[in-house]
Amino acid sequence: MEKLDLKKIYKQLYKPPSKYVTVVEVPSLNFAMLDGVVEPGTSPENSKEFQEAFPALYGTSFTLKFNSKRRAENPIDYTVMALEGLWWTDSGEFSFEKVEPWHFTLLMMQPDHITEAMFHEAVEQVRVKRPNPALDKLRFERFAEGLSIQIMHVGPYSEEPRSLEKMRRFVEENGYAYRGKHHEIYLGDPRRANPEKLQTVLRHPVEKIA
Repeated sequence: MEKLDLKKIYKQLYKPPSKYVTVVEVPSLNFAMLDGVVEPGTSPENSKEFQEAFPALYGTSFTLKFNSKRRAENPIDYTVMALEGLWWTDSGEFSFEKVEPWHFTLLMMQPDHITEAMFHEAVEQVRVKRPNPALDKLRFERFAEGLSIQIMHVGPYSEEPRSLEKMRRFVEENGYAYRGKHHEIYLGDPRRANPEKLQTVLRHPVEKIA
């Protein structure tokens, strides 16, 4: 059986340095994804919409992995990738202090051999075992971020502004401009990990202007 170590294959995208900002070219990749909103006065931890999205993505991604391993022809085993999130606001500001709805797209990367038909089959299998309204919002899509900057944030989510400030300075000092949506990749489980040791990849698409 072929085995794919996706974390190793895409190491440059999922294990950036924590001490400085790096520039990467993010290729077109397969993702399971769904959209939602965290309303003002709530957080991802207590948002019903966010909490329903979480198991829908994980359940479908693990079902895809098991189906890939068990297929009669060309079985392939692979690592299930981390949960990722694109975040944006109607105002366009990315401030933890500003009170407004936070829109999100949650994603989980899938290997290239996964097809849309395989994806829909997995969604239906999960629907039978663990009904969840978020399954109706799931979609399978190619997503290409292109030129981006990123850094590994180590510590609680509440301390992300210090890493975001490093990114802002890098953009300003190196002739880049932000484009697209703020991107986070959650490498740790906040329910189990020491908050001081949580690892989160912070990424943002950019364009060269100078």
